[in-house]
This record gives sequence, C-alpha cells and structure tokens, in this order.
Amino acid sequence: MNLYIGIDVGKLKLDFCGLNSDQQIVFQDETTNDINGAATIKKAILKATGESRFEHLMAGMEATSIYDFQPSMFLLNDPQLHQLGLSVVTINPQRSAQFSRFFNDGKTDKIDAFHLADLLRVEHKETPLMRQEKYVALQRLTRERYHLIDQITESKNHFLNNLYYHCNTLDSTVPTSVFGSTMMSIITGESLSLDDVVAMPLNDLATLLNKLSRGRFGHPDEIAQAIKKAVRSSYRLDKTISDSVDTILGVYAEELKALSQELKVLDKAIEKLSVVLPEIKILQSIPGFGPVYAAGILAEIGQIDRFKDESHIAKYAGLAWLPHESGSSIRQRTPHTHKGNQYLRYYLVEAANSVRRFDPTFQRYYQKKHDEVPKYQHHRACVLTARKLVRLVDVLLRNHQLYVAPKVV
Repeated sequence: MNLYIGIDVGKLKLDFCGLNSDQQIVFQDETTNDINGAATIKKAILKATGESRFEHLMAGMEATSIYDFQPSMFLLNDPQLHQLGLSVVTINPQRSAQFSRFFNDGKTDKIDAFHLADLLRVEHKETPLMRQEKYVALQRLTRERYHLIDQITESKNHFLNNLYYHCNTLDSTVPTSVFGSTMMSIITGESLSLDDVVAMPLNDLATLLNKLSRGRFGHPDEIAQAIKKAVRSSYRLDKTISDSVDTILGVYAEELKALSQELKVLDKAIEKLSVVLPEIKILQSIPGFGPVYAAGILAEIGQIDRFKDESHIAKYAGLAWLPHESGSSIRQRTPHTHKGNQYLRYYLVEAANSVRRFDPTFQRYYQKKHDEVPKYQHHRACVLTARKLVRLVDVLLRNHQLYVAPKVV
C-alpha cells in the first residue's frame, strides 16, 4: 500500500489530499502557504504513517512560478519525512489539466488537490526534486541569467527597430556589430552625429574608428566606408522626429550597458559556486563547454540518478519527438514536443551550438542535419545536436568520467 499526497498550491494557501493505492482518501484539508501550513501537512503525513503501514510515500504539486518552491523544499528536506522515504515531485500543469478533464466533477482547489494525488497514484513517473542545496542555489543563478539574456535580446530588438528610423541599412551593411562600444558611441551621437560621419573624409573617419576601438577593428577603412554608404542611402528624418529617436536610442544604449554589467555579475557568481561541484569539471572536459553552460545544465539535472536514462533527460528537457502511428502507417516527420524544462533545453541547445564548433564528431552531425532541409537549417540542426549531446552528458555524469575525444580514423 502506498500513500500519494496531492498539494494544490496558491499564493496564500495550500489544499492537500492524501490517497492510498485503493483511491481511498486518508486525509484532506487546507492550510496556509507558510512554514506553519507546511508543518500541518507534515503532521497529517506522520499521523497517517503511524496508523497504517505504507511502502512508498510520494507528494506532488504543480509548478506554479515561485509559490511551490518553499513548501516543496520544506517537505523534501524535513528529516522525519526523509527517514520515511518521502519523495517530492513537481507536476507539469499541462499534464494535471489533461488528467482533470477526464472527470466531470467541477474545479475547486479541493478537487484539484484530489486529482493531483490521483494522478500520482495512476502514473507516478515525475522526476523527483533535487535534495542538495548547492544545486538549488546554482539553479537560482542560472535561471535568472536565462531571463536576463531574454531582457538583453528584447532591448536589442527595440534598439534596432528605432535605429531603422534613423539609418535603415546600417545594421545589415556594416561588417561589425552595431552593439559594440565604438558603433554605439557613433549611433547615439556620443562621438559624432551621423551627419558628421557623412561630412568627414574617409581616412579621418577610419582613423577615428581605429582610435575609438583601440585598434580592435581589423579593417577600419572598410567599416568607415560601409558606415558612410549606409548613412548616405538612408532616409532623412524631420528634426523633431530625429530628436525623439535619438532619445530612445540613448535610453536603450544605457539599458544594454547596465544589463551587460549585470550579466557579468551573474556569470562571476555562477563560476564561483561551480567550484564546489565536481560534476562541472566533467562537463567542462567536453570541447566548447564553458563554466556557464556546464552550470546551467547541471543546475537543472542535479543528481543524475534522478533520471532513469538519457531518454528521460531528453524528455524532461523537451528534446523529444512524439511517435505517430496508425495501423501500418508510420509517420516519418514526427512533431517536436514543446513541453519540458525550458531552462535545461536552452542551455543544452546553446552548449550544442558551441560544442559543434570544437568537436569534429558533433560538427559532422550538425552539418548533416543542417543540409537535410531547406528551411530553418541552423535551428533544427542545433536542436538535434542538443539531443545527441544529452547522450554524452548522461554517460559522463553517470560514469563520473572526463570526455575523451574519439580517434579520427
């Protein structure tokens, strides 16, 4: 006989329900979402296990932004519950919603808690939570880095949209990034205006670019020529509109500068915390694996024994393709699931894109997948390469071994 505890998490309260293997309700109640409420659930579990003998105990709650973190950590790290063998899992809200639709009994927090417990009873295949605090601490950093990258990307898109009003061909014709410090100083008018660029002799502009970039531009004369050409071929704006666009470009330039500094702070904190995790060195032994990618992947995987095999990791990350069969017909192009851990998927795909530049085996695989289709070649090839990378990550972590490149025959 097993005990399954479903917990419906809200910002202020927790509804919980305990079911045994025969679908009989052992306990059911609601409490506050704080340490006292979590202690109430603990008491209910201890009372139930004192009255009946259960072979296995499992508690599950939906991933609800930040609200499920504290109660799940409380139950997971409690010494008494740990001694009883309680496993705590996070349930995908889409799965629980699909399961609830099978029943015509309405929707309340109390009913949802019952359905969560029943889902665990029927299909207890969820991945257990990580127990060690160092993985959770690293996860906080790597997840915030993921969101910070999103903010930087969004700010860059807004910057480019407004730059288009000013000089609509600049970002596509100049052979360097418009987000470099030298280009940003020109675009935002810190060094000189775009009209000054047009009026300045080519050699003088090339000399200025070389000075501003501290000699980092390999061919400043080519860049100077491209800038002058882009400015000359762009539309001219009314001064009132131009001033407004300049203000917006300046705002986003400052925002990007601040976000870049914040990114450096996070990366430094990630590297500092990664030192205490021996698995980081294992992943960094793979060519192209930096400390940030290694930390991002390890922060989501945690203890490798949480996963049965590499296919479980791939499915957890959303790097899985759903089978499609009907009778004797088998569909060759199967849909890619969009469910799964978005953070793990992001770091795996980014790492795969880096690894394929350094490792010949992954480079050949990437190129093969790239050339198979006429559209979205890079994205498709990176995702498939990430799926291949999962196998390598699983083997190395499970066997506690460093990567050794295969011999080229």
